[in-house]
Amino acid sequence: MLRTNNCGELNLSDVGNRVTLAGWVQKIRNQGFVIWIDLRDRYGITQIIFDEERTDKKMLEKAQNLGREFVIQVQGTVIERVSKNPKINTGSIEILAEDFQILNASKTPPFTIENETDGGEELRMQYRYLDIRRNPVRENLIFRSKVSLAIRNYLSAHNFIDVETPYLIKSTPEGARDFVVPSRINSGEFYALPQSPQTFKQLLMVGGLDQYFQIVKCFRDEDLRADRQPEFTQIDCEMTFVEQEDILNRFEGLLKHLLQEIKGITIDEIPRITYSEAIKKYGNDKPDIRFGMEFCELTERAKGKGFQVFDQKELIVGIAVPGAASFTRKQIDALIDWVKRPQIGASGLIWVKCNEDGSYKSSVDKFYSQSDLEDWATATQASAGDLILIMAGETNDTRSQLSALRMELAEQLGLRDPEVFAPLWVIDFPLLEWDEENNCFHAMHHPFTAPKPEQIELLATKPEAVNANAYDLVLNGNEIGGGSIRIHDKKTQEIMFDLLGFTKEEAQAQFGFLMEAFQYGAPPHGGIALGLDRLVALLGGQETIRDFIAFPKNNSGRDLMINAPATIDPDQLDELNLKLKPKK
Repeated sequence: MLRTNNCGELNLSDVGNRVTLAGWVQKIRNQGFVIWIDLRDRYGITQIIFDEERTDKKMLEKAQNLGREFVIQVQGTVIERVSKNPKINTGSIEILAEDFQILNASKTPPFTIENETDGGEELRMQYRYLDIRRNPVRENLIFRSKVSLAIRNYLSAHNFIDVETPYLIKSTPEGARDFVVPSRINSGEFYALPQSPQTFKQLLMVGGLDQYFQIVKCFRDEDLRADRQPEFTQIDCEMTFVEQEDILNRFEGLLKHLLQEIKGITIDEIPRITYSEAIKKYGNDKPDIRFGMEFCELTERAKGKGFQVFDQKELIVGIAVPGAASFTRKQIDALIDWVKRPQIGASGLIWVKCNEDGSYKSSVDKFYSQSDLEDWATATQASAGDLILIMAGETNDTRSQLSALRMELAEQLGLRDPEVFAPLWVIDFPLLEWDEENNCFHAMHHPFTAPKPEQIELLATKPEAVNANAYDLVLNGNEIGGGSIRIHDKKTQEIMFDLLGFTKEEAQAQFGFLMEAFQYGAPPHGGIALGLDRLVALLGGQETIRDFIAFPKNNSGRDLMINAPATIDPDQLDELNLKLKPKK
């Protein structure tokens, strides 16, 4: 070993010991006759001292040439520091250098490698290997490793078997574009990178493995956001001879285990809400329940008073914002402008202030009496000092717009505490959704999701009314996982493919292998996939996943460090029988 100790472990009990350390030069403080160096490795920082009284003259001169991020090895004796630094573990000691070697010199880094850096995001992504040296990024990656290990330990302890599935597979319709890989040997044919190991894990259940898991890379060629990457990591799981309740209980246990193991937090039973209830109460299917502001429909209470804006609308719905009656007119106008932005698309916002003296002041006083406004306050459960905000319009659009406003207000009011964890199961999703543009049904989850057993007969007569035997796990307003009980018989799967617009020939070409497997004693089975990147970020108190991924891509799907994607040699294209269209 090039070191006897790391840079984060020495303390006063080591005084007098001769040690060897190795690491990167973090900082240099040079006063000519004495030089202090902060030496850094993954474990911490140790101060090294060279001085003219105790250090060899040539050694002192050599130390004058050190620069930031030089990699060095230092031999010396542990001594007590005169001026101690209580902010670091090694702040009571320093190393009196007796000898050192430069293991590798360094160019001046393009940004400062400190907790608070002067490097912009694009620059740091270009030099990601330098960014990883900074404590916040390094600690995030260590944190991710800790979460992954806790997941493996929990699932292994419950008899799940870790199985790898292929990366080079067949293109299947799963809701997003595939990344495709041309085959050189099979000219004109292509592999696809998996959007998930869905069919393989079902086949493992047919194979009798009973309980499977895999922490696996998946790939989707879709538009990117802060919480989405073209390649992402799933905790993929499947179980046989189970019903929905069994899966919810097992993976509720996993989340409880992670919160206890990683955060030291104990939570009670995770609440459950139906999809329709989530949409009605929160305007979306992944509600943040760390705070209230539940929707209250006021349609019957607000219509028929001569206010045409309300009288002509399908839905009138409001929320009570706690303590916001103190908002100034300027603040309320800013909210109205916010909901009118194209991204939200609302036409406006009605407000009612619940004054401390029990009176009400609103933007519609001309049309509604104090008694009417009191009725609204009662319905929305608004108290004195609260602000009621109301939107009206088409049902789906209005709920979506109010949902966005609810989250914006929670952000402004500091109600989304990252150290508070509020998980939620959303169940009873529709099995199918109608695509007006293409005049066909789409699977709400995927084509292998089973309908509720008691509704199977409705597939033939009223498929839009059928609920899926499916569930999503939501944490702090973010979907962290989703799954379902699967179809395990050929007949039901054929009905599902037919509803989704597949011809028999198309279904056979795409999924013939699965249909064949179902004829050999396929057991009832179901599973779930959890997004590891998002789960780790949320447990780490953030919602942006990039800093928890070692080498992320930017919003354009580019790896700025290695400059990918990139063109390839024309000879490679020829080997693959591919030709690029000339750019217009």
